[in-house]
Amino acid sequence: MSGLSIPLLVVVFVAGAVATWIAGLYLSKTTDALDARLGLGEALGGLILLAIAGTLPEIAIVASAALGGHLDLAVGNLIGGVAIQTLVLVVLDLAAGPQRPLSFLVGSLVPVLEALLVVVVLATVLGGAALPASTSIGGVSPTSIAVVVFWLLGVWVVNHVRLHADWKVEMPGGRPGRTHARRRQPEEPHSYTGSSTAIVALLFAAASAVTLGAGVALQESGNVLAGRMHLQGAIFGATVLAAATALPEISSGIAAVRLGDHQLAVGDILGGNSFQITLFLLADVLAGTPVIVAARHSDVWLGGAGLLMTGIAAAAIIARPKRTFLWLGIDSIALVVIYAGVIALLPQVT
Repeated sequence: MSGLSIPLLVVVFVAGAVATWIAGLYLSKTTDALDARLGLGEALGGLILLAIAGTLPEIAIVASAALGGHLDLAVGNLIGGVAIQTLVLVVLDLAAGPQRPLSFLVGSLVPVLEALLVVVVLATVLGGAALPASTSIGGVSPTSIAVVVFWLLGVWVVNHVRLHADWKVEMPGGRPGRTHARRRQPEEPHSYTGSSTAIVALLFAAASAVTLGAGVALQESGNVLAGRMHLQGAIFGATVLAAATALPEISSGIAAVRLGDHQLAVGDILGGNSFQITLFLLADVLAGTPVIVAARHSDVWLGGAGLLMTGIAAAAIIARPKRTFLWLGIDSIALVVIYAGVIALLPQVT
């Protein structure tokens, strides 16, 4: 795509973002339908498959960037994406209405566990930035392996608590809704009820293929655009590219909030953030070298922002602020202010 003009590159990038959004809608519906029919989400293996389905745009971008040698773009998208996808909680807070903040309505501590898992895996991979490439195991950073192990253990813990909690928490006024997409609202019919499982699987495969293709288009056009605009690939990947790949989470999150599934909406965002960090292992394998060693100070800066914003989101679920200001809870306002400050200072981080 290096031969295309900037206007054409922008068209390709926007088209990739639109395709990601539309394919994400079909992925969400077909994943829910397959989950309901096959019971995927009840076991650890099913949870992993569902996590992969929800992170296909990031998988496509990371794979394309790693194979193309654009390691800074891969690192920026994975680490910087945590902060901007946590910012999606602000959009969901707006969708929840002006009566109570989203953090008040969640009414469950399970998303707090999911937030702690984000902190564990993100802190682990940031620590890997201090390790030299010589510590790799077959071209893979030991922290990339550790992240996958921590994530698997964390998902098992979260799922166990969700299904068999050994404690009871009372949150008056909370409206968590469904704890899993498989548990349909009584008035909400299952997606594709008139279609066979084979047809649903084909739709899922088609949406996956479109998502992967759109991800490659986003990565290729985004990399060239970043060079033309004299932006570091890490910064472009952590901001514009990460925002484009967050579109499916925005659409599915708003749909969950409108159904009253506040716990599910928040949990999907935080769960997606933790799984995203495990993609460093995929990037290492494809690149043949530890990708995290390409991390810049800007990546560490954005990673720290992701940790801070995740901590604020978790604390708000526990503190449960009741008042809203301009339709937003005080925690959402804090997330906006912090992210704006982080981006404003980003050019100063070298």
